[in-house]
Amino acid sequence: MHRILIVDDEPAARYGIRRALEGPEIQVFEAGSAEEARRLIRLHRPGVMLADINMPHEDGIALLHSLEQDTHPPLTIMVTAYGAARVAVEAMKAGAYDYIVKPFEIDELRLAVQRALERIALEEENRELKKQVLSDGHFGGLIGKSPAMLRVFEIAEKLAATDVTVLIQGESGTGKEVLAREIHARSPRAAGPFVAVNCAALPETLIESELFGYERGAFTGASRERAGRFEQAHRGTLFLDEIGDMNPVTQAKVLRALEARTVERLGGNRAIPVDVRILSATHKDIAAEVAAGRFREDLFFRLKVVIVEIPPLRLRSQDLPLLIQSFLEIYASRHRRPGMSLATDTLDRLHRYSWPGNVRELRNVIEGCVVLGRSSTIQVQDLPPEIRELPSRSEMGPEGRSLLGEEDPGRPSGSWLSLPYREARKRFESNYIAARLRANGGNVSRTAAQIGLHRQSLHQKLRELGIESRQLGKSAGG
Repeated sequence: MHRILIVDDEPAARYGIRRALEGPEIQVFEAGSAEEARRLIRLHRPGVMLADINMPHEDGIALLHSLEQDTHPPLTIMVTAYGAARVAVEAMKAGAYDYIVKPFEIDELRLAVQRALERIALEEENRELKKQVLSDGHFGGLIGKSPAMLRVFEIAEKLAATDVTVLIQGESGTGKEVLAREIHARSPRAAGPFVAVNCAALPETLIESELFGYERGAFTGASRERAGRFEQAHRGTLFLDEIGDMNPVTQAKVLRALEARTVERLGGNRAIPVDVRILSATHKDIAAEVAAGRFREDLFFRLKVVIVEIPPLRLRSQDLPLLIQSFLEIYASRHRRPGMSLATDTLDRLHRYSWPGNVRELRNVIEGCVVLGRSSTIQVQDLPPEIRELPSRSEMGPEGRSLLGEEDPGRPSGSWLSLPYREARKRFESNYIAARLRANGGNVSRTAAQIGLHRQSLHQKLRELGIESRQLGKSAGG
C-alpha cells in the first residue's frame, strides 16, 4: 500500500488531488498546514508528499527544509502557480524530487506521482540488494558475518557515498587496504585513479619525492620531471598506508597539501592544484603517537574526520569458517587442485590458533596447505609448525590446560588475565616475535615476511621491545 500526503491550505485543492489519486493500492492523507503535515509524517510515514509552495504561516519550501534531518523523509513533489519557475527551481535546490505547475492536467499529476513511486521502489530494491550482499558475508574483498564486521561494512557503505577523509585502524593483515579500495570503488570517484603509498616501506629520503614528485635537476639522477602520488591521484583517491611511520618533516608537507589542496614538486616553485580524497591507515595507536610527540596533532585531526576500526581475526572467530572456505575455493581453483577439503582435526587447529597475522596469515596458510597438501584432504601434518603443534581438543582439560602440561595459546591463562591490557599485549608481542625470530635463526627479513610485517616495521618493533635478533639467531644455532 502506497501512502501519499497532500499538503495545501485550500480544502478544495486537497479534495481534487485526493479524487485523482485514491485507489486500491494508494492511501491518501490530507494536511492543511505545515505543522499538521509534520504530525502526519511522524504518524503514517508517507512515501510521497505533494506540497503547495504558497501557504500562509509556513510555505512548502520551509516545510521541506524542516524535514532535512528526518531519517526517512517523503519524496516531495512541489505544487506551484503558473509562471513561478524561479520558485520551483528554488524548491528543487531545497531537495524536492519534482514539481508541477497549476493548473495541471489529471494525467500530468498521476504521471508525476507514478515516477515518484517508481523511484521509491528502485531505492528499496537497491537497499535490499545491499542487505543481501552483506548477508552473504562479502563486502568486495572483505569477508565476514560477525556483528563487528557487518558494522564495518555498514559504515564503509555510508562513507563511500561521501568525500569525507577516513582513517582506517587495525592490526597488520586485517585488510585495511582492501577496505580502502572498496570504499573508492563504491564512491563517486570510482572512475578516477586509486593510488596507494606505503609510508613504512619507503625510505625517508624517498617518501617526499614519491608523494610530491620532482622537477628535472632537483637532485642527482633527476633527469626528467616526475609527477608525485598526489598528482597521480587527481580526481581519485590517495591511500596513505601506515601513516604512523611518516617522518615529522613529511607530515608537515602533507598537512600543507591537504589544507591548500596544492602540491609543490621537489626543486620547483609552482603550486599544482590537486583534487584528491584522502584515505589513510595505520596499525599504530595514533593518539598515543601524538601524546608522545611522534605524530602531529593537527595532521591527526585532518585525517581522522571519521575513524573505521577493523577488528583482529582473533576477536571475530565466527568468521573463520567463511574465510577458510572462501580461501580454500580460491586457491584450489588457482592451483588446479579441485575438491580440496579440511580434515576435522585440521579445522580444529585452525580455530584454536590466535592468528597474530590476521586474515593475511590465514590466507597464506590456506594457500600453502593447498599447494603442499599430500592429498585432497588437508591434514594436521600439512599445517605450519606453530599451528600443527597446538594440542588437540582431546588433549585439553576443561579449563584450557593441556593434559600434556601446556597451556592453550589461544586462551589467556590466569596470570595473563591479571595483567593490565598494555602490559599483556607487550608481553605477548615480545614472546611471539622472539619465538618466530628464533625459529628463523634471527633472520629479520624472513620473519617479517612470515608474520605479515614490513621489514622496517619489524626492526622498529624490535627496538621498542628491546629484542636483539642476533642473540636469538645465536641461541637458535646453539
